[in-house]
Amino acid sequence: MFTLFRNSAELEVIRGPLDAPKSGLPMIELPADRFILAKRRWRGRASDGREFGFELDRPLRHGDIFLQTGVHSYVVAQAMEPVLRVVLTDPPQAARVAWQVGNMHLSVEVRGDSLFVEDNPILRNLLDREGISFTAVSAVFEPLGGMAGHRH
Repeated sequence: MFTLFRNSAELEVIRGPLDAPKSGLPMIELPADRFILAKRRWRGRASDGREFGFELDRPLRHGDIFLQTGVHSYVVAQAMEPVLRVVLTDPPQAARVAWQVGNMHLSVEVRGDSLFVEDNPILRNLLDREGISFTAVSAVFEPLGGMAGHRH
């Protein structure tokens, strides 16, 4: 077996999120950052101290319920992180921002009329120089095309 779970007799191994979780049960969070959630094999500890091993077909996402007992639901709680929010006001501005961010190979998330990108001092300077307004916020960041992004 994968060495991550060796000598873990009491460790519950999770294969994926529940397809149809029951609603109304109190939630117990399992905190993780997006880089951990991008993995298919990892270990985590829920806020009640219960440990889990994860051997997944696909990575989990924020809000996924992965286990229910008779009295609780265990849910993934992705950590918030510093991101920049750019409100896209018109198509030319949206295209310009998308080109700039894409040219830097940064991970992005699109929600409604806003683009979210990792807080990055180089990107801040570029947006300021181009006259594109942004707001620094703390949020759960779920970028397009995967959780970890592309890096050089």
